[in-house]
Amino acid sequence: MAALVATAPCVAAAETPRDVLTTAVFADRDKATALAKIDRVHQVTGARLARSADDQEAAIVQATAIGYRAKLTGNRAGAVEARRRFEALIAKYPNNPEAHLALGAWHVGVIATFGQFVGRAAVGAQKSVGYASIDRALKLGGDRAMYIGLAALLRLELDGNDARGKQLAEAATRAAAPTALDRIMQRAANLMLVPLRNGDRKATQVLADRLLPLGQIGK
Repeated sequence: MAALVATAPCVAAAETPRDVLTTAVFADRDKATALAKIDRVHQVTGARLARSADDQEAAIVQATAIGYRAKLTGNRAGAVEARRRFEALIAKYPNNPEAHLALGAWHVGVIATFGQFVGRAAVGAQKSVGYASIDRALKLGGDRAMYIGLAALLRLELDGNDARGKQLAEAATRAAAPTALDRIMQRAANLMLVPLRNGDRKATQVLADRLLPLGQIGK
């Protein structure tokens, strides 16, 4: 985990809402600290969207921040709002891989936390929709470790024996890593290979959960 955190951008040097959000969900270990940064991101992206409603980057980062806040606080209304934001982004930007990945991560994350039955009954989470959204992101995202690595972690969090998840983890270690988030996911994929190659299903699931966004914050 220390190696993973080392790749997260320093808050003091962060220049964009994405940088701040990345630090909050991968490096900060204190819930209140992470929430403060997530709220800051929401405010900054809101101001950008007020100036330009077609700011695609701001819209995606803000929707993601809403989802992370809901996850940290366990807020049902926030979770539903995040899902609706992701769905609206896909309708507006159908070829944006990050929007599809965010929606897929939302569905899988809810199911991993609450199970399929409760997740669907409470907020409409569906495993099939989650996996389909992740697959769409992979098709659109190209050879990028951030997409491939996150897809691997999401699948392996649900099933430590998932063959597709293992294949994706292997691929992520060789994928392109032009950004900080790509590098974080690439390091995560490398860490995942240890329990995967040992055939340790439970350890694989536990590690995937820890390496996913906000997994470093104590439950």
